[in-house]
Amino acid sequence: MSSGPRIKEFYEKTVAPKLMKEFNYKNANQVPRIVKISLNMGLGEAIQNAKILDNASGEMTLISGQKPVITKARRSIAAFKLREGMPIGVTVTLRRDKMFYFLDKLINIVLPRVRDFRGVSAKAFDGRGNYTLGVKEHIIFPEIDYDKIDKIKGLNISIVTTANTDEEARYLLTELGMPFRKSGQQ
Repeated sequence: MSSGPRIKEFYEKTVAPKLMKEFNYKNANQVPRIVKISLNMGLGEAIQNAKILDNASGEMTLISGQKPVITKARRSIAAFKLREGMPIGVTVTLRRDKMFYFLDKLINIVLPRVRDFRGVSAKAFDGRGNYTLGVKEHIIFPEIDYDKIDKIKGLNISIVTTANTDEEARYLLTELGMPFRKSGQQ
């Protein structure tokens, strides 16, 4: 019987030694690892309809297995009828085992459910080894019941790593099974 998430075990037994060899690390603590995964759902429509925020909060809880925090506007924007402090989104930060369970689900269940899926962009790294993925429809998650949602919402998924470069982070995520698009494909 396994003690924790299978992707964590795979990282420790297979991926970390490969990374040490590939990038010639002297110390096991130099090996890049995933620190946290942040899920963010921005809801501009929440300005007119506060019920959307409650629904999004419930759906985010189903997706992540953790209660989200409601994000508030930092500054007022008159053109959007937005005042400082108004609730405009929900966010969740996953760490440790929950993070690994979510990553496993994302790679093996959720992304293959995307219609016409050819892989995720390999260009969405930030220069410091972190990867951000945008999902247009949150209904690709198996926990979301299509009949019970009021509106299809987008979702940003940020994977934060300890990698120093994008190359190291790309290698880490590729080894963990992230389906990157082949270069040359759009």
